[in-house]
Amino acid sequence: MQTVATVALDGKDDLSLAYTPGVALVCEAIAADPSLSRHYTWVPNVVAIITDGTAVLGLGDIGPSAAMPVMEGKAVLFKQFGGVDGVPICLDTTDTEEIIETVVRLAPSFGGINLEDISAPRCFEIEDRLKERLDIPVFHDDQHGTAVVALAALKNALKLTGRAPATTRVVISGAGAAGVAIAKILIEAGITDLAVTDRKGVVHSSRGDLTPVKKALAEITADKTGRSGSLADVLDGADVYLGVSGGTIPEEDIARMAPESIIFAMANPTPEVHPDVAHKYARVVATGRSDFPNQINNVLAFPGIFRGAFDAHATAITEGMKLAAANALAELVGDDLAADYVIPSPFDPRVGPAVSTAVAAAARADGVARA
Repeated sequence: MQTVATVALDGKDDLSLAYTPGVALVCEAIAADPSLSRHYTWVPNVVAIITDGTAVLGLGDIGPSAAMPVMEGKAVLFKQFGGVDGVPICLDTTDTEEIIETVVRLAPSFGGINLEDISAPRCFEIEDRLKERLDIPVFHDDQHGTAVVALAALKNALKLTGRAPATTRVVISGAGAAGVAIAKILIEAGITDLAVTDRKGVVHSSRGDLTPVKKALAEITADKTGRSGSLADVLDGADVYLGVSGGTIPEEDIARMAPESIIFAMANPTPEVHPDVAHKYARVVATGRSDFPNQINNVLAFPGIFRGAFDAHATAITEGMKLAAANALAELVGDDLAADYVIPSPFDPRVGPAVSTAVAAAARADGVARA
């Protein structure tokens, strides 16, 4: 990674504009009208990629220093696929209050905040409170990026198998950051029969061990359908399985799902259900890996979402903007829809522009755009 200027610096005249004395004129103008920073600094095109290194994908709690390569990689993807400049910031604290206060103080330097690899349940509180305090987009990609791409792929899988959201039975294994976000966006998209499981089975309010986040999740999922029991219990007859938990699902449990089922086993590097097993019973199979068809990859979402939010000078990323991103991704598949093609490739050049355009339009429709 490197930081380079967008204009030449070839002589003293250029130097006098890029730094003293010319830069003082820009400083004075922004001091008089802070909104000018959106036009005369890099702030509106820069996202802070912030982690504490407690939940790095596939590696767990490895700390801030070891998490830096992942944040750098994220910055490369932001630039490559969205034209957004990213600055990786690894915080040497796991204290919720310290993280929030640090990000608030850093915020004037950035157009948006991308939270990354922060363990649950702290990630929920950190995101919610930062959204309350900041007037720039705040986005936890582990939650919402995964949810957007999963929804896009599921929309096409439902279409391929002739199912309607309102009559589709969905099971999510994993009640962490991604599982919670997927559940919420599926409900927004019209799924009504939804059960989420953790290590102790279905998350429902009669359990006495639920965190506040899981309690709220139970109220919008299993409590409405009355479903309870183990993962094996709710997989019996289910149309869709979405895995964001790790572990392994026994083949006999998968075999009891509905005919023409849909299996998204998204744990990395080892899917909860190996595709060879899943294909015995399911019509559509997706994973989080690039060496199998239908990769549920966050890079399909987050660059375009921030690009669209920045283009609209949005103050937040709304549920409508996430749904718009998912719809745009799903529509790109078009007439090429097939069991091994329900989501476009990250290298499809249409992805970034389609997502960003849809997100910017949704930002304006939702009243959070400033341009």
